[in-house]
Amino acid sequence: MEWIAKALEKVRKRKPLVQNITNFVVMNTTANALLALGASPVMAHAKDELEDMLRIADSLVVNIGTLDEHWISSMEKAVKIASELKKPTVLDPVGAGATKLRTETALKLLEIGDITILRGNFGEITSLLGEHGKTRGVDSAAYEKDKAKELAFIAAKEFNTVVAVTGPVDYVSDGREVYAIYNGHEMLGRVTGTGCMVTAITGAFTAVEEPLKAAVSALVIFGIVAEKAYEEAKYPGSFHVKLYDWLYRIDGELINERAKVRKVEP
Repeated sequence: MEWIAKALEKVRKRKPLVQNITNFVVMNTTANALLALGASPVMAHAKDELEDMLRIADSLVVNIGTLDEHWISSMEKAVKIASELKKPTVLDPVGAGATKLRTETALKLLEIGDITILRGNFGEITSLLGEHGKTRGVDSAAYEKDKAKELAFIAAKEFNTVVAVTGPVDYVSDGREVYAIYNGHEMLGRVTGTGCMVTAITGAFTAVEEPLKAAVSALVIFGIVAEKAYEEAKYPGSFHVKLYDWLYRIDGELINERAKVRKVEP
């Protein structure tokens, strides 16, 4: 997948400014992930500066992990502004399905703006298609491989966007094509914020690449990074640190050697 390596080159050459409205748990984590990859993060959610910030940003990432009325208002305003400015927007519906507030907030953001990529786990994306109440905390509901592929395809058509359903196998679809990504490591589930990290770097790729390729590139690269991190660090704390190291170290040669992705039938 030579185009994945080229997407990484584009990120490092352009150093896109990724505007994040994200949760308190992962602000530092996702900012460092973007910096390690070669992008530029900004974390700003004050409504009075959103328009100024989005005019200079290359993309927007919205993560609903820690909601309140002020954050929701900022997210809604940011998504509308980004749509008006035609800035690509990535939405992470963290915990959708666990509470009515989370599900309704994610659905409203999908409705009021042009969401470029929707990235969530099996339970979150399932809940947005109407099967509520299956998500506990931010853990995915029972993942089913064949259903995950179908879910990505159907959700992409339903929401008219690129959808990435992450799990043991990641599936990405634009409602026409579906890609399956087999990179990654189960240790990612032992460190909080790893899903948010991949959402943030998806924001960097969508600033330089068309949406389907951007989502696939981000997931393949982060999956390889996780594999390499685990080779050097077998425990959660050191593994977390190694994720940053390999986001910095990964290159085209490693991507071409380790990428496990293929187009599959919807």
